[in-house]
Amino acid sequence: MSDVQAGQAPKTGKNAGKGTRAKAAGSGVDMSASPPTPAGYVPRMKALFAESIRAKLVEEFGYTNALAVPKLDKIVLNMGVGAAVDDTKKVTSAAADLALIAGQKPVITHARQAISTFKVRENMPLGAKVTLRGNRMYEFLDRLITIALPRVRDFRGLNPKSFDGRGNFALGIKEHIIFPEIDYDKAESMLGMDVIVCTTAKTDDEARALLKGFNFPFRQ
Repeated sequence: MSDVQAGQAPKTGKNAGKGTRAKAAGSGVDMSASPPTPAGYVPRMKALFAESIRAKLVEEFGYTNALAVPKLDKIVLNMGVGAAVDDTKKVTSAAADLALIAGQKPVITHARQAISTFKVRENMPLGAKVTLRGNRMYEFLDRLITIALPRVRDFRGLNPKSFDGRGNFALGIKEHIIFPEIDYDKAESMLGMDVIVCTTAKTDDEARALLKGFNFPFRQ
């Protein structure tokens, strides 16, 4: 049912929308979240795959089935916080930074067992991780390749051998401040993170060709 009842004039001025905001607050909806994606929006990297990369892979590997063409499946971001042993609040701060980078709320990771040598207790929060799929995955990939990696000091390219034998690629980032979403002056500390790009490729050669199509800066 509409907020404007029959025979009742809609609210205007500074009181307009108060009822809607109140309902959102009562339902637990975060009104500060980013606006919904416009209908028909296609991320640049997703369009690049559909228009160019897929055809190049078919030409290079001779796929006869369209479903056999490898594609991106998901991107997993993992951030470990070693300082959490002394101050567990640092994990909350790291998770907030990871949420800014990913555009999605991460989950807190906990220790599976106690390790007295490192002062780690069972179920102690030690980091955060987030899994990106769909449009958010392609948007993150675009920012990673075009903005973040070029800001790495003395960057000489990604290791072309960092594949796991099943078409998945992993890279490590020493300082999360290379992402434009992080304000250098407000960052409490420099945090490292792992980025794992999962594909549907069956071999590392196919996955490498797929990522090269997305302009991954591999070392020569």
